[in-house]
Amino acid sequence: MYCNYCGKVIQDDANVCAYCGRRIGSVAGGRHKLMRSRTDRKIAGVCAGFAEYFDLDVTVVRVVWLIVALFGGGGVLAYIIAWIVMPQEPEYIPVAPPAVPPQPYQGP
Repeated sequence: MYCNYCGKVIQDDANVCAYCGRRIGSVAGGRHKLMRSRTDRKIAGVCAGFAEYFDLDVTVVRVVWLIVALFGGGGVLAYIIAWIVMPQEPEYIPVAPPAVPPQPYQGP
């Protein structure tokens, strides 16, 4: 299986790419909650959160949001409201292997 974001070969049962850290279609239908992205953000991660939730390209969401902001006028207000209302996704902290304490010198 290949990562859709970085193109590297990953395990078939992987939920997260080991190279770029992005989620890989783990559950059919994507996320269950609408959350702001921590990794793919330009301002607050709102557009990336919508893109992941609706399984769209983030560039398309950003362009549509920009068009609505320029022509409709409500896009800026909607973005600010979404920034306040949408929770931020939990921080991904990789688990490090336990440290092995150094062995005392035994001598020759």
